[in-house]
Amino acid sequence: MQNKIPRILLSAPASGSGKTVAACALMSAFKLAGRKIGACKCGPDYIDPMFHKKVLGIDSLNLDLFFSKEEQLRDSFVRHMKGLDLAIAEGVMGFYDGMQLDTEQSSSYDVACKLQMPVILVVPAHGTALSLAAVIQGMAQFRENSRIKGVLLNKVSSGLYKRMKAMLEKEFQKANLDISVVGYLPNDDSFHFESRHLGLTTPEELIGIKEQLERAGQIAAQTVDLEQIIKIANEAKELETDCLQRREEKEKEVRIAIAKDEAFCFYYKENLTVLEQEGCQLVPFSPLHDKKLPDNVGGILLGGGYPELYLPALSQNRMLQRQIAKFIQEGMPCIAECGGFMYLEEAIKGQDGEEYPFVGVISGKSYPTGKLVRFGYVEISLNEEMDSIYLKKGESIKGHEFHYWDSEMNGESCIAVKPDGKRRWECIHAKGTLFAGYPHLYYPSCPEFAKRFVQQCKIFAERKK
Repeated sequence: MQNKIPRILLSAPASGSGKTVAACALMSAFKLAGRKIGACKCGPDYIDPMFHKKVLGIDSLNLDLFFSKEEQLRDSFVRHMKGLDLAIAEGVMGFYDGMQLDTEQSSSYDVACKLQMPVILVVPAHGTALSLAAVIQGMAQFRENSRIKGVLLNKVSSGLYKRMKAMLEKEFQKANLDISVVGYLPNDDSFHFESRHLGLTTPEELIGIKEQLERAGQIAAQTVDLEQIIKIANEAKELETDCLQRREEKEKEVRIAIAKDEAFCFYYKENLTVLEQEGCQLVPFSPLHDKKLPDNVGGILLGGGYPELYLPALSQNRMLQRQIAKFIQEGMPCIAECGGFMYLEEAIKGQDGEEYPFVGVISGKSYPTGKLVRFGYVEISLNEEMDSIYLKKGESIKGHEFHYWDSEMNGESCIAVKPDGKRRWECIHAKGTLFAGYPHLYYPSCPEFAKRFVQQCKIFAERKK
């Protein structure tokens, strides 16, 4: 099946250039203009897609070529864009930065090539002039088909923008580059988001964020040539896929409790889609605010997030913790990742030096390290002599780690291996129907893992009737 999807990818020479601000401002501007926008994020990031959703009210899709093969990526993208008329994808890191120092594999450039996306570079223009032309020209000519078609200048005044645009386009013409300057974002508080150790502060924590994002869109509508962006997006070729015929969702056969609140909010859209297609109804609950799990659930998902920021309140909710411990000990299936894994341990040590008691179904405590621990992509398989209900011998599931806390007992059921194969370590507590550890998992990389989890949830739910 051929699919004509107007699309652009916003990238930059480096992290910190303003990609998320630019992406949200453009999404907001196009939404105000009546366009149906689909949002995407290159790489494994959780927080940037939350900002996309805050603008659009619908989920953003992670585009990741370590997690997904090219065909899977294309199918997910086409399915995600059904009923929408413009895709805006936000890049990760610098445009050519891949999963290792010397490769563009899994980079924004790699995604742009695989999905045949025209690229618009977001370039900070403060404190530079002609040198900016050299940077952009170098980016565009670094690979034979860079796909760079536009430039959006960040942090520049309206008066300087006109001169910068004329200078840059003159230099592009001299270099025989088909690149246009599509607009600018001024220095304005609407284009400033707070950040912390895992990236941006989540939008749910920012007072007035919806109004701020709408103001950013209103400004961008005046400073960016939206029609030129549409023209660039329409240059994207049709994508070949048959995903719409292949994937059918089953009837909802089991309810699964999913932790969703200020402390637990990191979930990949495709993970939840896989579970729903296997017959799950995902029922949200709050480890911070709820005193018990939702009724009639057959399993629990405890995702990552920021439990370390809410330790006193989380720890005091002992009624819910006791219920979760009881159900897990009775065999209720549970997948817990990163912050969710920490929540299931005996205690978490805060930055204040205090130890806060938690669920306790896993021995050991988590503690702050003051640095990033085991950062990056991993491929996870069973350790020798170990067994697991969800992951079998000879199988592997892909994942990602990004955390500043560590544990006394990371688990030894599985082995995590970096993509270069040079580094590996033990991880994961796989005990009966519990699968818990620091790695964030990507279920579509091992569909049988998700299917077995859902099957165990159905068995448990039936047994509890």
